[in-house]
Amino acid sequence: MTGGCGFIGSNFILHLLSDYTGTHVVNLDSLTYAGSLENLSEVDEDAPYTFVKGDVCDPKAVARAMEGVDAVVHFAAESHVDRSIEGPAVFVKTNVVGTQVLLDAALKTKPKIFVQVSTDEVYGSLGESGMFTERTPLAPNSPYSASKAAADLLALAYQHTYGLPVVVTRCSNNYGPYQFPEKLIPLFINNAMNDIPLPLYGDGLNVRDWLHVNDHCKALGLVLRKGRDGEVYNIGGNNEKTNIEITRIILEKLGKPESLISYVEDRLGHDRRYAIDSGKIQSELGWKPEYGFTGGIIDTINWYRDHQDWCAAVSRKTGR
Repeated sequence: MTGGCGFIGSNFILHLLSDYTGTHVVNLDSLTYAGSLENLSEVDEDAPYTFVKGDVCDPKAVARAMEGVDAVVHFAAESHVDRSIEGPAVFVKTNVVGTQVLLDAALKTKPKIFVQVSTDEVYGSLGESGMFTERTPLAPNSPYSASKAAADLLALAYQHTYGLPVVVTRCSNNYGPYQFPEKLIPLFINNAMNDIPLPLYGDGLNVRDWLHVNDHCKALGLVLRKGRDGEVYNIGGNNEKTNIEITRIILEKLGKPESLISYVEDRLGHDRRYAIDSGKIQSELGWKPEYGFTGGIIDTINWYRDHQDWCAAVSRKTGR
């Protein structure tokens, strides 16, 4: 697994070690600002788990980590849209070149499956109606989403050209424990707890479909076992919310005033709406989301409230 010290990767490792007995996980992570060994502090010392510090762009580190593995799950990516606008080059390097290095290594080690974990952002922006399906044309609008679309196409090309058993997953916005507090939900929870203004882009009416990370991990587990080569699976939570709705929910649950909302200049090229049709993975693999948003956001708020030391420690890594 790559990027196993990040938000979704660390949750997936915990899921595998808990629910898939007999699985040995090798975690390749370069420990950038968004990845922390603290995210895996729950892993027992005698667990079937190995950590390898290394960059996905380094062929030697990748070869060392992939030796003898029978499955690859590729999470490692630069993923923050704002950062991609400020500096696209690192996104191209990590997300595109890093994926190519992994795919080349997989041609040599011949895993049974290579899961390219991607995002619904590769589809672009929706109007007021409709949903993304696996047949929706790719139309990425940010340097981040463009780099992920390129990686997806590269992975599928290796499947078509070389017969590498690749499966691509595209998820909606995740939330839950261990998400770095620069993304909307953990940032706003952390700010609200500390009475710091919540910077809301534009009019706050951008819509996202929210997926609890635990539901995402269960879907990926099914893809590992049952996913068909060359297929794309959309994974969504069926929880469309505007950003202002999310903001007000967080403030209400924490007992904080709406005066903490601070409207700021909109993000460049800000996509208006995302919505995922998960019908394919539900019908083919038997997955469906279990978390309703109300229960999921309460659990998430409680987690961050109980882990303020973690928030402070990871935030210090960037000085933000």
